[in-house]
Amino acid sequence: MTTTTPHLKRYQARFSQWAAQGRKAFIPFTLLGWPDKATSLEVVQTMIESGVTALELGFPFSDPASDGPVIQKAAMDALENGFTVQDGFDMLREIRRMDAKIPIGLLVYYNIILAQGIAPFFQAAAEAGVDAVLIADLPPECADEVYPIAQACDVELIFIVSPLTSSARLKTIERYAGGFLYVVSRLGITGTDEKTDTHLADLILRLKQETRLPVCVGFGISSPEQAAKMYQYGADGVITGSKIIQIVSEATGVDRKIVLTSFLQRMLNDQ
Repeated sequence: MTTTTPHLKRYQARFSQWAAQGRKAFIPFTLLGWPDKATSLEVVQTMIESGVTALELGFPFSDPASDGPVIQKAAMDALENGFTVQDGFDMLREIRRMDAKIPIGLLVYYNIILAQGIAPFFQAAAEAGVDAVLIADLPPECADEVYPIAQACDVELIFIVSPLTSSARLKTIERYAGGFLYVVSRLGITGTDEKTDTHLADLILRLKQETRLPVCVGFGISSPEQAAKMYQYGADGVITGSKIIQIVSEATGVDRKIVLTSFLQRMLNDQ
């Protein structure tokens, strides 16, 4: 097992670099293979060209329990178009060739991993250039099922923290977590609802005191104004997904790239 490869350092290097520049992280999310493979790669290329901090990319899944209706529909569309896990790994390799340094996080559900086999899945992820995997429906108490294999493949695990996360569970999460902590801004599913939990500032403060990892907030972050509020609370960055899917859904052709670039630049610059 090694913990000193350049592959494992991408998140640490990027967060350190941005913190030194006084910048907050912005991590956009999209589903691989949606609305089709070519457009999906164009969307990711636009993200990279816009200068985002890192990428969060998802494998479409038939029962994405943590995702709201926007991402659920996109997942079903991709699956109906014939998307496979192998397609996802092929796309990840191509994305890694686009940028050798950007951190790439993969969001999946545990059934996808089990269907491939835990070791083959993480080996494929590592070979494709993935830095970290967030398994949306894997409790941290069960992380020992995958952690040794992920570590052997130099792939970090990212975990979700909510306002209900106890200090005991947080200690379990910290034992296994790498990259950053994914904090949900509110309880429920992902989406573009502009309401945020009033206890979020206290949660972020607690995480900054009790853990070593950067804190990034997602679930319902869809505007620079909402991102700015998270930064005021002490977050190191934000994650936006459903808004990205909406923008791509509503725009076409050249307009898609222009509109998406404009939104990404606003999220990056209006800090």
